This record gives sequence, structure tokens and C-alpha cells, in this order.
Amino acid sequence: MIDQTAAEKSRCCAVLAPVTATFGCFIPFDVISRRRWKTRRRWESRPGRNAGCAMMVTKPVFDRLGLWLWAGSFLLVLGLALWSPDARSVVHIYRHGSEAFLDRQPLYQVEVAMGYLYAPAFAVLYVPLLKLGPYLGNILWHVLGFGVLTFAAMRQVRKLGGEEQTWLLSLGLFLALPMALAALRNGQATILLTGACWFLTLSTVEGRRAETFFWAMLAIIAKPTAIIMLLLAGALRPRLIPMLVLAVLVALAIPYGFASTDYVNAQYHDFFRLLTSMTVDPTGPFVPADFTAPFMRFGIPISEFDATIVRVVAGLLTLWLVLQLDRRLDANISGLAVFLAAAFYMCVFNPRVEQNTYAMVAVPAGLSIALLWREKGARAMCWLLATLLFVTGLTSVDLRLHDFFHLWFRPISISIIACVLVGWFWTQDRQKAPAAGAVAHG
Repeated sequence: MIDQTAAEKSRCCAVLAPVTATFGCFIPFDVISRRRWKTRRRWESRPGRNAGCAMMVTKPVFDRLGLWLWAGSFLLVLGLALWSPDARSVVHIYRHGSEAFLDRQPLYQVEVAMGYLYAPAFAVLYVPLLKLGPYLGNILWHVLGFGVLTFAAMRQVRKLGGEEQTWLLSLGLFLALPMALAALRNGQATILLTGACWFLTLSTVEGRRAETFFWAMLAIIAKPTAIIMLLLAGALRPRLIPMLVLAVLVALAIPYGFASTDYVNAQYHDFFRLLTSMTVDPTGPFVPADFTAPFMRFGIPISEFDATIVRVVAGLLTLWLVLQLDRRLDANISGLAVFLAAAFYMCVFNPRVEQNTYAMVAVPAGLSIALLWREKGARAMCWLLATLLFVTGLTSVDLRLHDFFHLWFRPISISIIACVLVGWFWTQDRQKAPAAGAVAHG
């Protein structure tokens, strides 16, 4: 009669045989401890996992690689910022805005709709970084945006729960890095906006009033386009509308504590004129990279009236979709699905979209692909989405590639990725128990 240990050894050798044949080497049974063997068997036996192949191929590679590349790339960015603070950077625009505010000079060039495009409160809050000088202030600004975005992604992964959370975060950041790296290098406020809006989404879904107020205020200060996320947050949780309104009022009131009323009023007059001119009739040297870019590239320009109609319809559809995702999905993943849909709209249908604006959708799309991979295994769709997201970020590494793909390619590729991912989220249900601390929809 064969004892239990011998039988268990025989079964394990049968499981490892394909791997041994594939890599052309023999793996002794004693190398793999009983505990690791049982953990792997439990993982492979779970529903929705591609037993034996998906995670065994990707986990050893991406369990830490993405995290190291994400952190290492940022350290490289800091080194370049120290070497040359103004090279390939937009931070000098922020310094110019704060200097103009301190000197009580006009902040905006309404006629050309270029240059400083942020709220007066942004100029006020950047003053401490301005006083620290171009080197230390630049470094702290990069750290602020990178830190907020990274911690937002970490909080989202903890919210998703389940096994292999480190792998999930690492793979998501790895896939998002090529598309996000340029915005990180340039020090664009889009990075801070992304992290703040992501935290705002999670706080709204969880019904946290104080956090919702703080992140809404920071988001609207980072970029005025955050108003889209605030409107969606108010629709998701109507009881949080007072907090959202208060956040906007506080952001608007901040400059009055540091300058005369007449000066601040004049800046707000120009600021709202600037927003109106950019939304209704974009002029000047700016060339948008929104959904109109592919039509322009292939010689089928869309009139501004037709583009406005498309944006309004897409906005209403996004609002309906966000509400439906919030109701249909488990509380653990609804925040990711909602933010992905909102970021997609803000990148593709916002009239003031640059190529680096797509960094906003990169990390939530990367995490969504990693989640799909974890739940469904290494299927062709996962490989396709992962490759498309990663390669899209590499279209600017060469000048010839950049000239060919500039502006028109990212709206198409991101639309494909977002639509497939949102469609997958739509098929999920609320079978899982809500996360601890979640509140009812209201």
C-alpha cells in the first residue's frame, strides 16, 4: 500500500512535468516546500484562474519588476530635474504664474489661450515651492504628483483585495509606465490631478465626507477640468454635494486671502473668459489630441458645433454608465471602474487634451488589465490589451514614430482599451460581499 507522502509526491511530479519539459531542466521535489506547493494548488484551483500557466508565467517576472521600474524611472526623472530644471519641463509656467501673482501682474493671455491655464489658487499654493528655488521646489513638485498618484493606485489595489496584490500593482504600473513617463518627466499637473481625482472617486464611493472635500479641493486647484469628476461624484452620492460645493468655494476663496479683491476679481474674469474661449472656440497654436484628432489626421475635419454635440452626448452617456457601474458592481471594484470611465471621458472628449494628458488613464487602465488578467488568466484579450497599452506609450520614443502617431493614435487605442475594460466590468455582478466600511448608495 502506497503511503500518503509517496502519493502526494507522485501527484506533484505530474504537475511539474510540463514545466520541467518546457525549460529543459529537472526540478527536484524537495526544492519546492509543502507549503508553497499547497499555496500554488489553492491558487490554481480557484474559479476564474487559468490553472498552471497564467500566473506561473507572469508572477515571477512582474511580482516586483513593475514596482522597481516605476520607482527607478521616477528617480531618473528626479536626476534629470536636478541636472536641468527647465529642460523638457512645464514647471517654469507654474513659477511664472506664482511670480505674476506676487507682483500683482495678469496671469492669463486670453487672446492666445496658451501659457498659464490654471486657477488663481494654483498660483497661490505654488508660492512655497517657488520660494524654495528652481531645484528643491522642482523636486518637491515632482514628488508631490508622483506620491499622490502612486498612493492612489496602492489604495485601489488594497480595495480590490484578493490574492497577489503586489503582483497586481506591479503589473499595472509596468503597463502604465511608458504612457505616464512623459508627463512625470515634464512635471505636469496632470499627474497630481489624476491622483487627486482617483482619491476623490474612492472617497465618494465610500461616502467619506472629509476626504471628499479635501480631494475635490485639491483636484479643482490642480486643473479646472476636475469639475467633470466633481459633477460625477455629486451624481454618485447626492448627499456629498454640499462637500463638493464647499470644496469649490474654498478653492475660489483662497486667492482673496493673499491679494486685493480688485486684483483677484480681474484674474477670475480673465480665467473664466479663457475657459469659455477654449471650450467653445479653440484658437491659437494649440492642436487638440482628443477624438477629433484622428478625423483631422485623415482629412475629415469635424466642425466645432458637431464636436460639441458629440462631447455633450458622450458626457450624458458617461454619467449614465458611471451610475450603472456603481449600482451593478461590488464596492471593491466599483471605484476602479468608475474612475476608468471618467478618466477616459476626460482624455478623449475634453476639448483641451494634449498627448501627455493620456497619462491620466494609463494607471487605472493598467490596473484594470492586471485585474482582468488575475481573474480570467492569460487569454488572448489580456495579451492584446496589455500590449496595446504598453506600445501606445512607446510611440514617442523615436522621432519618426512620434511624427507618424502624434495626436491621432492615442484617442483610438485608448478608446479600444477603455471600451473593452468597461464592457468587462459591466459583466461583473455583486456576488461578493461589500468591503468593510462601505456605505449604501444614496
